[in-house]
Formats: sequence, C-alpha cells, structure tokens
Amino acid sequence: MSMHPCFHAQTTPDKPAFIIADSGEQVSYGQLDVVSNQGAQLLRQLGLNVGDHIAVMIENCAEFFYTTWAANRAGLYFTPISTSLQVDEISYIVENCGAKVFIASGSLTEKLDLNTLALPMECLRFMVNGTAAPGYRDWDAEVATMPAEPVSDECEGLFMMYSSGTTGRPKGIKRPFEQGPPGEGNGAGNYPMMQQFLYGAGADSVFLSPAPLYHSAPLYWCQAYMRLGATVIVMQKFDPERALQLVEQYRVTHSQWVPTMFVRMLKLDQAVREQYDLASLKCAVHAAAPCPVPVKEQLIDWWGPVVHEYYTGSEGNGMTVISPQEWLEHKGSVGRPVYGELHIVDEETGEELPSGEVGTVYFGGGSDFEYHGDPEKSRSVRHPKGWTTLGDVGYVDEEGFLYLTDRKAYMIISGGVNIYPQETENLIITHDQVADVAVIGVPNEDFGEEVKAVVQPKSMAAATPALAQEIIEFCRANLSHIKCPRSVDFCEELPRTPTGKLLKRVLKERY
Repeated sequence: MSMHPCFHAQTTPDKPAFIIADSGEQVSYGQLDVVSNQGAQLLRQLGLNVGDHIAVMIENCAEFFYTTWAANRAGLYFTPISTSLQVDEISYIVENCGAKVFIASGSLTEKLDLNTLALPMECLRFMVNGTAAPGYRDWDAEVATMPAEPVSDECEGLFMMYSSGTTGRPKGIKRPFEQGPPGEGNGAGNYPMMQQFLYGAGADSVFLSPAPLYHSAPLYWCQAYMRLGATVIVMQKFDPERALQLVEQYRVTHSQWVPTMFVRMLKLDQAVREQYDLASLKCAVHAAAPCPVPVKEQLIDWWGPVVHEYYTGSEGNGMTVISPQEWLEHKGSVGRPVYGELHIVDEETGEELPSGEVGTVYFGGGSDFEYHGDPEKSRSVRHPKGWTTLGDVGYVDEEGFLYLTDRKAYMIISGGVNIYPQETENLIITHDQVADVAVIGVPNEDFGEEVKAVVQPKSMAAATPALAQEIIEFCRANLSHIKCPRSVDFCEELPRTPTGKLLKRVLKERY
C-alpha cells in the first residue's frame, strides 16, 4: 500500500481523512486531495521550488492540514510555529528558517498585531480563516482559483521543527532532503510503518489527537494515520471529559497523549470517568515528559494494558519504545531502542558505560540532522564516534531497558512542553530591581513542573510580594506565557561557584 493521502483519494475518496471535533467539520480524502493540490500549485506560482521553505502559524483546524499537505506535495520544508509565541519569537523563526511564505490564521489577530512582525521583505504574507488583515493576502481565495492537478514536479517535502535552545533562541532541526514522489523520499520518516508494526494501525483505525498540531509528535502522528488511510479526530483544545466522550463517540482505536492529560483525566470524578465506553481503545501512546509511575499504574488499571510509551526527539536520531506488558515488568523505563542503538556515555571521559551506570544518553545509527545555522550547537551534540544526544541522562538495565534519571541540563517540562529557562533569565536580569536570577522547574501536580524564578534583589528591603508580581508581569509582557514564572522567591545570594557558574542542582534540591 502506498503511503500518502493522494492514493486514498483514488480508492476511498469519500472517507473522512480528518474530523475537527469541536465544529464537527469533516474533510474527505477526495477534498483533501483537491485542496492540497491547489495549494501546491499556488506555492509553485509564487516561485517556490523543491527545497524552499514556508512557515505557518495556524491553530488546530482544517487549514492547518491543507497547508501542511500542500507544502508536502510541492517538496518544501514546512515549519509550524506555536500559536502561543510573541511577536519577536515568531519573527525570529520565520527569518531563521528562510521562509519565502508565511501563512497566519485570522483568529490570531485578536491577540497579536501581525503587522508588527519583523519579517524579511521577500517573505510573502498570507492569511487563512477570515478576512485578510492589511498587508496580508487571502490564502483561501487564491488557492480556490488554482487547478486541482498535482504540480508537474511533485515530490515529498519535509518538516523542519523548531525546539528551544539552551541559549533561549529556538533551534531549527534540519534533516537532509531525499527527493521522491508521494509515498517515497524521506518526508514520512518511519512513523507510518511504526504505527503498523508496533501498534497495529491501518486504514480501519480511528486516531484521536488531543494536542496542538504545531508540536512535532501530534503533527507526525496525524500525518502518519492519513498516510495509512485512517480517520484522524482532532481536538482544538484538550478537555479531559471531552476526550473521553470522543473516544466513545468515534470508537477511537489509537491515540497519543502527554502525561499531564492522564493526570487531568484521572482527577475527574469516578462517576464521570465510568460513564464513557472506552472499549474501542487498542492503543494509547504517551511521550514528551516523564510520567510518574503511580499515574501510569492508575491509567492501566482504568484503561487496561493499552498504554504504550516511547522516547525520542524532533531530531529523529533514535527511539525507544515500551509496551504496557514490558512496562509492568520494568516500571519507570522508557523502553528499548527500535531505531538507532543506545550508548550511555561518561561525559568526562567520552567512554561508554556498562549497564546500571548513569551517563549521557546517545543514539547511533539513526537519522542525520543539524541545527540550522548553528554549527556549534550541531557539533556539541555529536560524539567522536558519530553518535548524537538530546542531552538526557540515564542508564540501561541488564536487559537493555532505558531509564531516564535527569533531563537536558536545566530544561523544564510543563504539560509536555519543553521550556528552557535561559531566555527567561536573560529577560529578568534586565529588570532594574534584580541583581541575579535563576529560573528552575518545581513540582506541579497537574503539569509535572511549573516555572519558578529565584531572584536576588538589589536590596532585600525591596523583596516584597509587589515586586514578585511586577517581575511576573514584566515576563508576561515580553515572552510567551508558558515560559513565564508562576511564582517568584527571593534570596540574599544564589549558589554560584568561584568561577561564577550557577549551581542549579543545589537550588533545585531546596524545592
């Protein structure tokens, strides 16, 4: 079976490719084929060729998939941008990725002045969903005038996702382009075959996606299920009871989550939880953040042995998976590699460590990648033997199961979203009342972790609740809110070495 929606448009044109749960809007494979071809034709007419780049900032809706598949069929790099980012962050990503076209959703104009984006002159601006704002062209209207045939040089495009860098600026993860017609090349990655072989997915599957599509996992997984000819159910915003309703309503067979969603569903009243029929669920997969062992135990008790887990990154350099049966025997593990081989390395010596010893987790033999425009960052994650790391720390047991004991140096994971504190620290230190600052993750029952700022004020006399609130508001005015501290503590001095290195470990231990 060829893995691309264009093939399912020929064999099952009336079958829903996806359903937007909140509105009930259904888009068939036949419709998706027409609109994605028209979008690819427009991109060609605008002068974009294979290997060029577009960036989109669209919420979970039909237009997100239309633009994704249009870029895919035109052989372009496609960068989705989080709808929670602020103007400076958006401008940086659009310019850094070299986007020749930027497509924004009209719904964003309620909270952002999109005309204040500092985009390169040559970058064409478009808007979907509603009347185009001044300076933006109407994407939907222009697409509608295009022919519905594939472009003459149709080939698979690639995603270029951005993940936050420890320096605060997001890093584009760029993989080499292997051209090929739809269903070939490296546009699909390993995801469709992984769904088939690991999770028994196929054309008869119904996949529930409860997370924002601009994150790599929801985007890759939704595309994988459309490549298989399944139906994808998309939530515009996660709600714990609504998710259970949708599983029952659409007889959902496969789904992908982050642990904070499990926590929120488990906190529903027992009576609410028990009223939904979840018997159709064959596979609920989670990743993106550590799942507390008790949470996963409770979920398996409730949903049965259908809860799978994996560990990987947008870099695609390797992947481990663990089935529910294996997890019950190896609680807390993220599994064994299915892609790339594992190496646990002593960072001081660069030598590989035996099982049971804690070191940096490297993968060998997986996909090649680079951090776009940052050769130093690209070099920093490579071992002399060619292995690469996401910066996580852990160990393997005698049977080869991986356990993560720490995460990328100081990264905070809140509700499955990776937050690097450096950017927040760089901002807070500019506040005129702040002498020193450290931003750390502290436990949060719902989200796993939340952001806290520990501030050394210029004068302890100024260390008041009013100043704490002022610092929080200062952050919220300048950064996306997910990166902002939810609380501020004061101290007389932060723990630093004589060379000035901040000892965050010491600080975190206090909390």
